[in-house]
Amino acid sequence: MISFMNLELLLSVFMFLRLYLVHRAILLHSKVLLSASYRSIGSLNNINFTFRFVLKVLMNKYPARTLLVFILLFWLTASWMLTLCERATADHMNMALWLIAITFLTVGYGDVSPNTGCGKVVCLLTGVMGVACTAMLVAVVTKKLALNKGEKHVHFFMLDIQISKRIRHAAANVLRECWLLHRANLSQENRGEQRRHQRCLLEAIRVFRHLRLKQRKLRDFASEMVDLPKMQMIMCDLSANWNNSYRELEQRILSMEQKLDELNHCFQQTSELLSHFLRQRSPEIR
Repeated sequence: MISFMNLELLLSVFMFLRLYLVHRAILLHSKVLLSASYRSIGSLNNINFTFRFVLKVLMNKYPARTLLVFILLFWLTASWMLTLCERATADHMNMALWLIAITFLTVGYGDVSPNTGCGKVVCLLTGVMGVACTAMLVAVVTKKLALNKGEKHVHFFMLDIQISKRIRHAAANVLRECWLLHRANLSQENRGEQRRHQRCLLEAIRVFRHLRLKQRKLRDFASEMVDLPKMQMIMCDLSANWNNSYRELEQRILSMEQKLDELNHCFQQTSELLSHFLRQRSPEIR
Protein backbone atom coordinates (compact mmCIF):
# COMPACT_ATOMS: atom_id res chain seq x y z
CA MET A 1 0.00 0.00 0.00
CA ILE A 2 2.82 2.40 0.88
CA SER A 3 4.69 1.62 -2.34
CA PHE A 4 1.49 2.21 -4.33
CA MET A 5 1.01 5.59 -2.63
CA ASN A 6 4.64 6.53 -3.35
CA LEU A 7 4.20 5.59 -6.99
CA GLU A 8 1.00 7.61 -7.19
CA LEU A 9 2.74 10.56 -5.53
CA LEU A 10 5.66 10.33 -7.96
CA LEU A 11 3.36 10.23 -10.96
CA SER A 12 1.34 13.16 -9.61
CA VAL A 13 4.49 15.24 -9.15
CA PHE A 14 5.61 14.38 -12.68
CA MET A 15 2.30 15.80 -13.84
CA PHE A 16 3.69 19.28 -13.16
CA LEU A 17 6.26 18.80 -15.91
CA ARG A 18 3.50 19.90 -18.26
CA LEU A 19 4.13 23.44 -17.07
CA TYR A 20 6.59 23.75 -19.96
CA LEU A 21 3.49 24.56 -22.02
CA VAL A 22 3.29 27.86 -20.15
CA HIS A 23 6.83 28.64 -21.27
CA ARG A 24 5.92 27.80 -24.85
CA ALA A 25 2.70 29.83 -24.76
CA ILE A 26 4.51 32.91 -23.43
CA LEU A 27 7.19 32.55 -26.09
CA LEU A 28 4.78 32.13 -28.99
CA HIS A 29 2.30 34.82 -27.94
CA SER A 30 4.85 37.48 -27.04
CA LYS A 31 4.99 40.68 -29.06
CA VAL A 32 8.73 40.19 -29.48
CA LEU A 33 8.32 37.22 -31.83
CA LEU A 34 5.23 38.65 -33.54
CA SER A 35 6.95 41.92 -34.42
CA ALA A 36 8.85 41.96 -37.70
CA SER A 37 10.95 44.94 -36.61
CA TYR A 38 12.12 43.05 -33.51
CA ARG A 39 13.18 40.07 -35.61
CA SER A 40 14.94 42.13 -38.28
CA ILE A 41 16.89 44.27 -35.80
CA GLY A 42 17.66 41.20 -33.68
CA SER A 43 19.01 39.30 -36.66
CA LEU A 44 21.29 42.21 -37.50
CA ASN A 45 22.66 42.19 -33.92
CA ASN A 46 22.88 38.37 -33.59
CA ILE A 47 20.17 38.20 -30.91
CA ASN A 48 18.51 34.83 -30.25
CA PHE A 49 14.83 35.25 -29.38
CA THR A 50 14.62 32.66 -26.64
CA PHE A 51 12.40 32.51 -23.57
CA ARG A 52 15.18 34.14 -21.55
CA PHE A 53 15.16 37.20 -23.81
CA VAL A 54 11.34 37.39 -23.69
CA LEU A 55 11.42 37.14 -19.88
CA LYS A 56 13.95 40.00 -19.71
CA VAL A 57 11.71 42.13 -21.92
CA LEU A 58 8.70 41.41 -19.70
CA MET A 59 10.67 42.20 -16.55
CA ASN A 60 11.76 45.53 -18.06
CA LYS A 61 8.31 46.54 -19.31
CA TYR A 62 6.01 45.00 -16.66
CA PRO A 63 8.17 44.07 -13.64
CA ALA A 64 5.48 44.19 -10.93
CA ARG A 65 2.89 42.35 -13.03
CA THR A 66 5.36 39.64 -14.06
CA LEU A 67 6.54 39.05 -10.49
CA LEU A 68 2.96 38.93 -9.17
CA VAL A 69 1.87 36.34 -11.75
CA PHE A 70 4.96 34.23 -11.09
CA ILE A 71 4.47 34.34 -7.30
CA LEU A 72 0.80 33.38 -7.57
CA LEU A 73 1.52 30.47 -9.92
CA PHE A 74 4.38 29.23 -7.74
CA TRP A 75 2.24 29.55 -4.58
CA LEU A 76 -0.61 27.48 -6.02
CA THR A 77 1.71 24.90 -7.56
CA ALA A 78 3.80 24.46 -4.42
CA SER A 79 0.66 24.24 -2.25
CA TRP A 80 -0.81 21.51 -4.42
CA MET A 81 2.51 19.60 -4.40
CA LEU A 82 2.67 19.90 -0.61
CA THR A 83 -0.91 18.61 -0.35
CA LEU A 84 0.05 15.60 -2.44
CA CYS A 85 3.13 14.95 -0.31
CA GLU A 86 1.25 15.28 2.99
CA ARG A 87 -1.81 13.31 1.88
CA ALA A 88 -0.98 10.43 4.20
CA THR A 89 -0.92 12.65 7.31
CA ALA A 90 -3.27 15.54 6.57
CA ASP A 91 -5.26 16.33 3.47
CA HIS A 92 -6.00 20.06 3.90
CA MET A 93 -5.32 22.46 1.05
CA ASN A 94 -5.81 25.53 3.25
CA MET A 95 -3.05 24.43 5.64
CA ALA A 96 -0.73 23.83 2.69
CA LEU A 97 -1.48 27.33 1.36
CA TRP A 98 -0.70 28.81 4.80
CA LEU A 99 2.55 26.84 5.19
CA ILE A 100 3.78 27.73 1.68
CA ALA A 101 2.95 31.41 2.26
CA ILE A 102 4.82 31.76 5.56
CA THR A 103 7.75 29.75 4.19
CA PHE A 104 7.88 31.83 1.01
CA LEU A 105 7.92 35.03 3.08
CA THR A 106 10.71 33.54 5.28
CA VAL A 107 8.59 34.09 8.42
CA GLY A 108 8.06 30.52 9.65
CA TYR A 109 5.76 30.71 12.69
CA GLY A 110 6.23 27.00 13.44
CA ASP A 111 2.55 26.22 13.98
CA VAL A 112 2.49 24.00 10.88
CA SER A 113 5.38 21.84 9.66
CA PRO A 114 5.76 19.10 7.03
CA ASN A 115 6.01 15.51 8.16
CA THR A 116 7.20 13.69 5.05
CA GLY A 117 10.49 14.01 3.22
CA CYS A 118 8.75 15.16 0.06
CA GLY A 119 7.00 17.95 1.96
CA LYS A 120 10.26 19.09 3.49
CA VAL A 121 11.86 19.28 0.04
CA VAL A 122 8.92 21.34 -1.22
CA CYS A 123 9.24 23.74 1.73
CA LEU A 124 12.99 24.02 1.15
CA LEU A 125 12.49 24.94 -2.51
CA THR A 126 9.77 27.38 -1.46
CA GLY A 127 12.16 29.15 0.92
CA VAL A 128 14.84 29.44 -1.76
CA MET A 129 12.35 30.83 -4.28
CA GLY A 130 11.03 33.23 -1.64
CA VAL A 131 14.49 34.69 -1.07
CA ALA A 132 15.04 35.03 -4.83
CA CYS A 133 11.66 36.72 -5.39
CA THR A 134 12.28 39.05 -2.45
CA ALA A 135 15.59 40.13 -4.00
CA MET A 136 13.88 40.74 -7.37
CA LEU A 137 11.11 42.68 -5.64
CA VAL A 138 13.66 44.89 -3.87
CA ALA A 139 15.37 45.54 -7.22
CA VAL A 140 12.06 46.48 -8.86
CA VAL A 141 11.06 48.83 -6.02
CA THR A 142 14.52 50.44 -6.05
CA LYS A 143 14.24 51.01 -9.79
CA LYS A 144 10.79 52.56 -9.39
CA LEU A 145 11.96 54.87 -6.59
CA ALA A 146 15.14 55.97 -8.39
CA LEU A 147 15.23 59.37 -10.08
CA ASN A 148 15.06 59.44 -13.85
CA LYS A 149 17.47 61.43 -16.00
CA GLY A 150 15.44 64.62 -16.05
CA GLU A 151 14.86 64.54 -12.30
CA LYS A 152 18.56 63.93 -11.69
CA HIS A 153 19.52 66.91 -13.85
CA VAL A 154 17.02 69.14 -12.01
CA HIS A 155 18.21 67.88 -8.62
CA PHE A 156 21.90 68.48 -9.39
CA PHE A 157 21.12 71.87 -10.90
CA MET A 158 19.32 73.00 -7.73
CA LEU A 159 22.11 71.61 -5.54
CA ASP A 160 24.65 73.55 -7.61
CA ILE A 161 22.65 76.77 -7.16
CA GLN A 162 22.42 76.25 -3.39
CA ILE A 163 26.14 75.52 -3.07
CA SER A 164 26.95 78.62 -5.19
CA LYS A 165 24.91 80.76 -2.79
CA ARG A 166 26.70 79.25 0.19
CA ILE A 167 30.07 79.87 -1.50
CA ARG A 168 29.19 83.54 -2.01
CA HIS A 169 28.20 83.85 1.65
CA ALA A 170 31.42 82.10 2.73
CA ALA A 171 33.50 84.45 0.53
CA ALA A 172 31.73 87.44 2.09
CA ASN A 173 32.51 86.07 5.55
CA VAL A 174 36.19 85.70 4.61
CA LEU A 175 36.34 89.31 3.43
CA ARG A 176 34.55 90.52 6.56
CA GLU A 177 36.89 88.67 8.89
CA CYS A 178 39.91 89.99 6.95
CA TRP A 179 38.67 93.56 7.41
CA LEU A 180 37.92 93.03 11.10
CA LEU A 181 41.37 91.49 11.66
CA HIS A 182 43.01 94.36 9.79
CA ARG A 183 41.15 96.89 11.91
CA ALA A 184 42.09 95.04 15.09
CA ASN A 185 45.76 95.00 14.00
CA LEU A 186 45.68 98.75 13.42
CA SER A 187 44.27 99.47 16.87
CA GLN A 188 46.98 97.42 18.70
CA GLU A 189 44.87 97.57 21.88
CA ASN A 190 43.21 94.21 22.52
CA ARG A 191 45.26 91.09 21.73
CA GLY A 192 42.35 88.77 22.61
CA GLU A 193 40.18 90.39 19.97
CA GLN A 194 42.94 89.93 17.37
CA ARG A 195 43.25 86.23 18.18
CA ARG A 196 39.46 85.82 18.03
CA HIS A 197 39.35 87.44 14.59
CA GLN A 198 42.22 85.22 13.44
CA ARG A 199 40.32 82.10 14.52
CA CYS A 200 37.17 83.36 12.81
CA LEU A 201 39.16 84.09 9.63
CA LEU A 202 40.70 80.61 9.58
CA GLU A 203 37.26 79.04 10.14
CA ALA A 204 35.75 81.10 7.32
CA ILE A 205 38.58 80.06 4.97
CA ARG A 206 38.05 76.41 5.93
CA VAL A 207 34.31 76.63 5.21
CA PHE A 208 35.00 78.36 1.90
CA ARG A 209 37.46 75.66 0.80
CA HIS A 210 35.10 72.88 1.91
CA LEU A 211 32.23 74.35 -0.14
CA ARG A 212 34.44 74.80 -3.20
CA LEU A 213 35.57 71.17 -2.96
CA LYS A 214 31.96 70.03 -2.54
CA GLN A 215 30.90 72.01 -5.61
CA ARG A 216 33.76 70.56 -7.66
CA LYS A 217 32.81 66.99 -6.70
CA LEU A 218 29.16 67.67 -7.52
CA ARG A 219 30.00 69.04 -10.96
CA ASP A 220 32.36 66.14 -11.66
CA PHE A 221 29.63 63.67 -10.74
CA ALA A 222 27.06 65.53 -12.86
CA SER A 223 29.43 65.62 -15.83
CA GLU A 224 29.86 61.84 -15.61
CA MET A 225 26.13 61.36 -16.19
CA VAL A 226 26.48 61.07 -19.94
CA ASP A 227 23.26 60.53 -21.83
CA LEU A 228 24.35 57.67 -24.07
CA PRO A 229 21.21 57.60 -26.27
CA LYS A 230 21.53 61.34 -26.82
CA MET A 231 25.21 60.98 -27.71
CA GLN A 232 24.32 58.16 -30.08
CA MET A 233 21.69 60.33 -31.77
CA ILE A 234 24.21 63.17 -32.10
CA MET A 235 26.78 60.84 -33.63
CA CYS A 236 24.17 59.47 -36.04
CA ASP A 237 23.23 63.02 -37.06
CA LEU A 238 26.88 63.90 -37.59
CA SER A 239 27.43 60.76 -39.64
CA ALA A 240 24.36 61.56 -41.76
CA ASN A 241 25.58 65.13 -42.27
CA TRP A 242 29.02 63.87 -43.29
CA ASN A 243 27.47 61.43 -45.74
CA ASN A 244 25.32 64.19 -47.25
CA SER A 245 28.34 66.48 -47.55
CA TYR A 246 30.32 63.68 -49.19
CA ARG A 247 27.53 63.07 -51.69
CA GLU A 248 27.29 66.78 -52.47
CA LEU A 249 31.05 66.93 -52.96
CA GLU A 250 30.91 63.94 -55.31
CA GLN A 251 28.12 65.58 -57.31
CA ARG A 252 30.12 68.79 -57.56
CA ILE A 253 33.20 66.90 -58.72
CA LEU A 254 31.15 65.07 -61.33
CA SER A 255 29.61 68.34 -62.54
CA MET A 256 33.08 69.88 -62.76
CA GLU A 257 34.32 66.89 -64.77
CA GLN A 258 31.37 67.24 -67.13
CA LYS A 259 32.05 70.93 -67.56
CA LEU A 260 35.73 70.22 -68.24
CA ASP A 261 34.76 67.66 -70.85
CA GLU A 262 32.45 70.20 -72.47
CA LEU A 263 35.22 72.80 -72.46
CA ASN A 264 37.63 70.30 -73.98
CA HIS A 265 35.12 69.47 -76.66
CA CYS A 266 34.59 73.17 -77.38
CA PHE A 267 38.34 73.73 -77.61
CA GLN A 268 38.64 70.84 -80.03
CA GLN A 269 35.85 72.22 -82.19
CA THR A 270 37.44 75.68 -82.13
CA SER A 271 40.84 74.30 -83.12
CA GLU A 272 39.28 72.32 -85.96
CA LEU A 273 37.44 75.40 -87.21
CA LEU A 274 40.61 77.49 -87.05
CA SER A 275 42.64 74.87 -88.90
CA HIS A 276 39.92 74.56 -91.54
CA PHE A 277 39.75 78.34 -91.93
CA LEU A 278 43.51 78.59 -92.25
CA ARG A 279 43.59 75.86 -94.87
CA GLN A 280 40.97 77.76 -96.84
CA ARG A 281 42.84 81.06 -96.56
CA SER A 282 46.29 79.70 -97.50
CA PRO A 283 45.59 79.32 -101.29
CA GLU A 284 44.16 82.79 -101.43
CA ILE A 285 47.31 84.25 -99.89
CA ARG A 286 49.49 82.47 -102.40
